[in-house]
Amino acid sequence: MLSLTYEYKAIPTQEQVQMIEHTLTVCRKVWNYALRTRKDWINSRKCQVNACSITSEYIMSADAPRPTYAQQCKSLTAAKEEFPELKSVNAQVLQQVLRKLETAFLGMGRKGMGFPRFKNKYRMRSFVYPQLGKSRFLRGNQIKLPQLGWLEYVKSREFPDGFTVKQARIVRKASGYFVMLSLECDLDVPDVIPDGHPVGIDLGLDKFVATSDGDVIDRPRFLNSLHRKLKLLQRRLKHKKKGTNNRHKLNRKIARLHQRIRDTRKDWHFKLAHKLCDGAGMIFVEDIDFRVWAKGLFGKHTLDAGFGQFLSILKFVCWKRGVYFDKVDKNYTSQVCPQCDAHTGKKELHQRVHSCPECGYTTHRDVAAAQIVRNRGLSEVGRILDIKENACGDGLTGTGNRLVKSSRSKNKGREARLQSAS
Repeated sequence: MLSLTYEYKAIPTQEQVQMIEHTLTVCRKVWNYALRTRKDWINSRKCQVNACSITSEYIMSADAPRPTYAQQCKSLTAAKEEFPELKSVNAQVLQQVLRKLETAFLGMGRKGMGFPRFKNKYRMRSFVYPQLGKSRFLRGNQIKLPQLGWLEYVKSREFPDGFTVKQARIVRKASGYFVMLSLECDLDVPDVIPDGHPVGIDLGLDKFVATSDGDVIDRPRFLNSLHRKLKLLQRRLKHKKKGTNNRHKLNRKIARLHQRIRDTRKDWHFKLAHKLCDGAGMIFVEDIDFRVWAKGLFGKHTLDAGFGQFLSILKFVCWKRGVYFDKVDKNYTSQVCPQCDAHTGKKELHQRVHSCPECGYTTHRDVAAAQIVRNRGLSEVGRILDIKENACGDGLTGTGNRLVKSSRSKNKGREARLQSAS
């Protein structure tokens, strides 16, 4: 099953805007109430029976079950009789809010994420319709949504052939409202087979990207270009009284500026990812935790560059275009010569030239690191192919040739499927 998400700019009427805002308000109330119920149950069981707090303690029945998604959905149905406001919003939309809260609680233990937070009117920004019905709900550049009716949007690109719309999400951003359509197609796309020209990539703050082919791309300053204007607006914001319309207008202006910076960065990342995939059959990058970079001395510049977002986009573009993508070990990439594998010692940040004392190879420091990344990637690919060859043929004569031919045929078939889908 192949899933894609297309985002379009929505053009709602004034009545639809009011309905969207009302739905976001009700979703926020459901989220906060459900979160409060879960927190009360947890707080009532934080301490032992003989060690309760002196000042205050949450008292609940000992046999009270832990709040779950199914239990809270059942309570939501009963609450509609007492609170008629809940009936004004689609039932599945409110159930998705509870499901998202359940996912957030599961993410605390599985992914190590933080405790879910209460949401004010600015933090609840989207809601989803998981089912759009069996009747016709698409008409040109309009989509029919429950309680909203026919919503018009800017159809900037057509749906791929063979894909069907499964669900829709309404998102409120600083620049307006957007509709995100989830598309699905019953298409089995195999994994990309490593083949073709290998390219290693080294990321840095001095040069954003350096490739093993010798290409060096400077890092654009997305935030610095609008930092002065942003600083002036934030300086004016601290003098505005909370809750006033002037503060709300200024907050929206700051949010639009941040969205402009984000959209510019994301667009540049996509264009650079496509440029790197041109003429490359395999792309290797370093396996780096950029959260550590963001906490260092150059944290502001690291966040402005958006390395993590770029690698996610590069991985998606490689998958879409049939280019093999993999991450390799990051350690000592700037301390090894790519020509003779000699250890050249640790380099300071101001040393931007790699010069090997053993073989005399001289090049840009980041280019040399990218070549090390490429060499490690090729070694890993060779190890994987050897394992597959031994597992498939067990050393039989001609097995390697059949493996190469089958991998190339699979890659060609995958490209044909993707081209037909797009």
